[in-house]
Amino acid sequence: MGLWARIMRVFRANTGAALDRIENPELVLQQTIRDMRDRVPELNNSVAQVMATERLLIKNHENLETQVVDLDSKIKASVKMGRDDIATAYIGQLQQAQIDMTRTGAQLEHASLASKQALKARDNYVLNMKKRTAEAMQLISAAKQAKLQEQLAQTMETFNIGDDASTFNEMREKIDRRVAAAEAKLQLGSSNVDTQMQDIEREAMDIQLQDKLLEYKSQMGLLGAGTSNSTGKQIAAESEVKEEDVLDQVIVNETNDMNRSN
Repeated sequence: MGLWARIMRVFRANTGAALDRIENPELVLQQTIRDMRDRVPELNNSVAQVMATERLLIKNHENLETQVVDLDSKIKASVKMGRDDIATAYIGQLQQAQIDMTRTGAQLEHASLASKQALKARDNYVLNMKKRTAEAMQLISAAKQAKLQEQLAQTMETFNIGDDASTFNEMREKIDRRVAAAEAKLQLGSSNVDTQMQDIEREAMDIQLQDKLLEYKSQMGLLGAGTSNSTGKQIAAESEVKEEDVLDQVIVNETNDMNRSN
């Protein structure tokens, strides 16, 4: 194989590959449908011309038939009148009219056949165009469906790679860590020494308020002496027990916190 032939083969191969990449089947089919529809008016014009020729030949043939009948009548009238010279002239015209009529009849037969064939060809073309159009529309629908499926497959492939899944998992772990840290801080804040000391102070304030109330009642004579002393002693004893319980609980909590930190 010569060098030039090899170069041409490579050029054609590269050109064909480039066309395959840029060629859109949907657009090509749509353009094919438009081209087929654009040829219908031209085909109708051609058929109309053939049919017009047939109509013209039919009219000429009818005129020649009328002329032959008229000449025949004139010949007979000339013979009756004894005008052989005029009859002879009419006979010459009659013969020429008969020849023209015969030739026109043959042309009319060919024109009629051509008209029928043109109509049949036009009808076949229209029928084939409708069939091809329906096939093209089905192919276009299939091409659109294939394009959607390709896009869906690409989306699913991207999703299956795991990028989005790993992102969701990572964010979920971070949020879980933040929630756990917040819960731990809340728990520590509700069980630390400061909170317990506040509880003790609040209890001591309640005891002072109760003592002040009893003092007012004693001054007003609403309480007996024995009742006042016994009630005061009972309240003092209860307050001492409560303070001891609270202090014991604080010591236990501090011990537990130290053990957890160690």
